[in-house]
Amino acid sequence: VKEVRNYIKNITGFKAVKIIERKQNLGLANSIISGVTEVVNQYGRIIVLEDDLVTSKYFLRFMNEALELYEKEDKVISIHGYVYPIEDLPETFFLKGADCWGWATWKRGWDIFEADGKKLLLELRKRKLLKRFDFDGAYPYTKMLKNQIKGKNNSWAIRWYASALLNDKLTLYPGKSLVNNIGADSSGTHKDHTDIFDVKLSDKSITIKKIQTLEDPNAYREFRSFLRTISKQSSLTNRIGRFLNRLLAKSR
Repeated sequence: VKEVRNYIKNITGFKAVKIIERKQNLGLANSIISGVTEVVNQYGRIIVLEDDLVTSKYFLRFMNEALELYEKEDKVISIHGYVYPIEDLPETFFLKGADCWGWATWKRGWDIFEADGKKLLLELRKRKLLKRFDFDGAYPYTKMLKNQIKGKNNSWAIRWYASALLNDKLTLYPGKSLVNNIGADSSGTHKDHTDIFDVKLSDKSITIKKIQTLEDPNAYREFRSFLRTISKQSSLTNRIGRFLNRLLAKSR
C-alpha cells in the first residue's frame, strides 16, 4: 500500500491529481460506490478505471466525446470502453444494462444505482427479467447476484447492471475495444487464469456520432454467443477440477 501511495504521488501528465487515502480498506464495492457517488455529486459525471485495466490512447477521447454527445439522452445510462473480442461489430452500438471495465456515467445515471441486491433480485423475478438478465441463459448473472446477496462476492457491478436493466437503460459500446483487462492472470483477487477476455486495443479513434437509442439486436446476439462459449468452458473446467479433486482425495 505504501509503495502504491508513493508511486501515485509522483504521477505527471494530468492537470491535477487528487489522492484520497483511506485509513481502512473499504473493500471493492464500498470503494467504488462511495468514490463514484462523491465524484458525480461534485462534478456531475465520471470516468472510472480500476487498477487492472490497460487503455488505448483513444480511450479518454471516446469517453469524453460520448459523455458530451449523450449527456441529455435520458435513455443512455453509461459509456463503456471494453468490448469482447468479437469481429464485425458496428463503430458504436447500444446494449441494455451497464458494464464495469472502463466506463463513464453522469449523476443522473448513477442516481438509479440500487445497492440492495435482494431488492434487485426480487424486482427481476417480479418482472420476469431473469432470463434476459442472463442473456437468455448464456451466462449465470443471476447466480452472481445471488452470491452477492449471500456475501460470497463483493460485486458492485452486478448491482449496477441489474439497476440499469430494470430501468430499461442503455450503455454505449465501441466496435473495437479501448480497454484490455490484465487482471485475469491469477496474480490478484481473481485466482483463475484465463486469456479469453484478452483483446487487441484499437489503434485508431472511434467515430462518435448520434445513433438510434435502441439496443442493437445483432450485437446482442454476438454478446450472447460469446458469453455462452465462456460459460460452457468455465463449466467444463469446473467439472474437470472436481473430478481431479476426487481422484486426489482417493489416492491419499
